[in-house]
Amino acid sequence: MSQLVRETKMKALLAKQKFNEKEIAEMSDSQIEYYHWLYFVDSVYDYM
Repeated sequence: MSQLVRETKMKALLAKQKFNEKEIAEMSDSQIEYYHWLYFVDSVYDYM
């Protein structure tokens, strides 16, 4: 993941106030992608 993408996803997670800056800084790229997907990507199943 590029640094720009990582920073964008980190800012979005911080805005959700689910994690603090220290926790996010220690996460791997795959963890950041997972939590971003979990909180920001809608699925059709979310609305059933």
